[in-house]
Amino acid sequence: MADSVAGVSADPTHAAPDPSRRDFIHIAAVAVAVGGVAAIAWPLVDQMNPSADTLALSSIEYDVSKVPLGQQVVVLYRKQPLFVRHRTPAEIAEARSVDIKTLRDPATDASRIKPGKDEWLILIGVCTHLGCTPNFDGGDLVPGERFGGWFCPCHGSVYDTSGRIRKGPAPKNLAVPDYKFETDTKIKVG
Repeated sequence: MADSVAGVSADPTHAAPDPSRRDFIHIAAVAVAVGGVAAIAWPLVDQMNPSADTLALSSIEYDVSKVPLGQQVVVLYRKQPLFVRHRTPAEIAEARSVDIKTLRDPATDASRIKPGKDEWLILIGVCTHLGCTPNFDGGDLVPGERFGGWFCPCHGSVYDTSGRIRKGPAPKNLAVPDYKFETDTKIKVG
């Protein structure tokens, strides 16, 4: 009888491969492949991030104490005009007296300002019709109808003292950007 079992070599030079070495080689190969894919994919993903000049325009700070009562300033924000309006008590009362059921784009005055800061109205100064820049205090369009807000001379849209659309072709109110008061006199937009 032979001293060998079928399929097993008695020759010690042909020993079976070490399973721990084979596992290490597989793990190392997978790790190198994952690293290579990450090295190729990172520049593609990174180029989708906004550039430095875009990030610089993404938020602005403004000292509202520079705006006299009853006046507004226009600040550039994301390449668009930003209206910072210091409203008078009469403008605030006029904005609050409007029945929102009569508005094309219903919104209360309180929803367009920050609580406790009724005198400050911050708006994106772009007409919602075709993107023109409305002028403040467009005058009486119809005798007896004075809204006291903005007038877009291109197509005649009229906004009230809260930036809500009242007349003309514009479908929506002037947009209120995301902003907050950092201090009593400084706002941060964006």
